[in-house]
Amino acid sequence: MHLYELPLVFVLIGLVFYVVLAGADFGAGFWQLFAGRGDAGVRVREHAHESISPVWEANHVWLIFVLTVSWTAYPRAFGAIASTLSVPLFIAAIGIILRGAAYALRAGSSSARERRSIDTVFALSSILTPFALGTIVGGIASRRVPVGNAAGHLFSSWLNPTSILVGVLAVASSAYLAAVFLAADAVRADDADLQARFRARALAAGLLTGALSLAGLAVLHSDAHPLYQRLLHSDAVGAMVVSALAGLATLELVRRARFETARYTAAIAVTAIVAGWALAQNPILLRGLTVRQAAAPHDTLVLVVVAVLAGAVILFPSLALLFRLVLAGRLGHAQTVRAPAAPLGALLSASAPGLLARVAGACLLAGFGFLTLAEAGWAHAIGVLALLAFIVCGFLADVPSLLSEMGREDPGGEARRSVQ
Repeated sequence: MHLYELPLVFVLIGLVFYVVLAGADFGAGFWQLFAGRGDAGVRVREHAHESISPVWEANHVWLIFVLTVSWTAYPRAFGAIASTLSVPLFIAAIGIILRGAAYALRAGSSSARERRSIDTVFALSSILTPFALGTIVGGIASRRVPVGNAAGHLFSSWLNPTSILVGVLAVASSAYLAAVFLAADAVRADDADLQARFRARALAAGLLTGALSLAGLAVLHSDAHPLYQRLLHSDAVGAMVVSALAGLATLELVRRARFETARYTAAIAVTAIVAGWALAQNPILLRGLTVRQAAAPHDTLVLVVVAVLAGAVILFPSLALLFRLVLAGRLGHAQTVRAPAAPLGALLSASAPGLLARVAGACLLAGFGFLTLAEAGWAHAIGVLALLAFIVCGFLADVPSLLSEMGREDPGGEARRSVQ
């Protein structure tokens, strides 16, 4: 793998996380719209809201990550995409803003009617946003985005059969993921009625998504034949097979009410689709532009790689802790009294355990990155300083454990010194 391809791998990883996690988030909004009437509909909407409320904002970290890395590492491609596909990007941004506003307003709603109106806005924006993002992917995949500032058509670049197909698939797969995830949450909450409701929704959405995927091959054959050929006659075939098998396994697991395992197989199915698209697209990034041609200068790519690796040391443990607390049910939704903000000293003391070790790990990654990937003298100087910082922080992080081991090995040493 070349250096110019590495940021694109990071982008695809971020895209997978966004499609799976934010997709389940969007799908929960879909089921709020089609929850039904009466008390059963209210319970479905409340369950969907409570399940995603602790994590919905964190899920958009991946979208910001994808946009930032793409913009920095592949500026020519990003400029062409952002200008030609400005309309669906604007629609997606409006949808995300409306979702955030709905969350804020829902907490202050004073009647059931207000809550229903807010939930409707939230649900509609949850459908609009993945559809718009899907049309963007469809426009890129069908090679309707040429190189240049607004060089492509403002509307036909995303209002075409392939883009509409991908947009509809994005909504359907989001509903499918959400139903599987919400069924698992219902099991954890020991609610058999909600479990049965979301189990039925998951099976229906899974069958619909599979049918749309098969029908989509005919659409690609007529509208985006190069992509169709690459999907069926390249390394992408393996990814498509994995996606189909994982999708079938998920349906069987849902039928058997084994929702926790179904979460992972559903995520694998979606991941394989993204991988298949990437393999079919490679090495073309946009029409008339390869990945190598679109890449930023060498030193910029080095900085992107180092920044991503160093940031991952902080990001992944934080997100893992968040989801572990959510899945363990330790983030409640019934608190009505807001705790006072912690002072800066308390926040620093709370984050102190293990902080030096994390800083040392980040310095080690930065040091190796600047010294091995970069060629400029200033980058090598930064790499040397980062390795020195790694040594210092690593030593300071290990001192407490060394002192405690010494104390265990010689428990009577202090007493002997005091007698002397």
